[in-house]
Amino acid sequence: MKKTPSFFLALLLFFSVITVSHAQTASPPTIVARSWLLLDTVSGQILASRDAYKRIEPASLTKLMTAYLVFSAIKEGRLSLNQSVTASDQIWKLDKGSSKMFIEPRTPVKIQDLLYGLIVQSGNDAAMALAEAVSGDEAAFVALMNREAERMGMKSTHFSNPHGLPDKDNYSTAYDLSILAINLIRDYPELYKIYSVREFTYNRIRQRNRNRLLWLDPTVDGMKTGHTEAGGYSLISSAKRESATGERRMMTVVIGASSDQMRAQESLRLLNWGFENFDTVKLFDRKQVIATLDVWKGSKSKLPVGFNFDVYVSVPKGAASRLKSVLERKEPLVAPIDENSRVGTLKMTLDGKVISELPVVALEQVNVASFLGRIWDTVQLWFK
Repeated sequence: MKKTPSFFLALLLFFSVITVSHAQTASPPTIVARSWLLLDTVSGQILASRDAYKRIEPASLTKLMTAYLVFSAIKEGRLSLNQSVTASDQIWKLDKGSSKMFIEPRTPVKIQDLLYGLIVQSGNDAAMALAEAVSGDEAAFVALMNREAERMGMKSTHFSNPHGLPDKDNYSTAYDLSILAINLIRDYPELYKIYSVREFTYNRIRQRNRNRLLWLDPTVDGMKTGHTEAGGYSLISSAKRESATGERRMMTVVIGASSDQMRAQESLRLLNWGFENFDTVKLFDRKQVIATLDVWKGSKSKLPVGFNFDVYVSVPKGAASRLKSVLERKEPLVAPIDENSRVGTLKMTLDGKVISELPVVALEQVNVASFLGRIWDTVQLWFK
């Protein structure tokens, strides 16, 4: 899976910088779960949370990473949806009482069917078969899972298998799982649509998607349930709704609820609270010039700056007019300066409180000035 370094940098900046403390608004509902969060995926802001960085047992939420890696293999041409694979005998060693799509021994299965078995039916046998299809064996696939988690910035996550059956070395946090989920939606929107499928039949066995919200709310289009005796009932849910300012998407991660019904109920309460109490406001377009800064010892004396992605911010309903911004820049700016290198921070405040800190980057390359130009600017800086 190859992505350019600039893509990774922008993605990590997006999550590490834009995710900030909650704005002043109505109190979030009391959620009955061990840990949870609500995320506006358009702005990248966490709107409410509790114990989102606490280590948890991800259970079948682990299968999001398995799906992500399979999606990547399909996009890169290493696998195809119509390709058939035969799972090894490892899948027969799985817990007999765990979730399965019921693959027959030594029977070829299409990658597409395995994906539906993984996502809709939450089949542990499907997870193993797909892991082997991508990497040859489980150990190699698990190593790939952990490399990808590190790349995404999932700092408190470690995977030990592709399915999520209990293991002390398989752990994550609500926050880390939200990073994984939002990457999956953004990187593979077409394949993500499988998460909205309500039921799937394989080997003449029909199984329903365990995500109750697919029946309760037509705006919910995913994502994944998880359950173990020790970890309780968990659900990552995502809903897309239209608003006066455009399409919006909210995501919840609810970990450790007491029942299947409770995880769905609490997730829906969070989704509705987020949509009802916040606006998502677009501040700047990608590459839009927000300021022009002085440059010293460079081939240019002025540098346009902005962002390398569209910038949105989440604010309480009706509060957009009270937003203010302050640009904190590096001083002095001395050439050479690479395009897309960070040169400052734009702090967005609401009623005097910082709600977002945005990485400001150079929109052009500035090379070093001639010898005389550098000498002249050096003298000027002495008196600045």
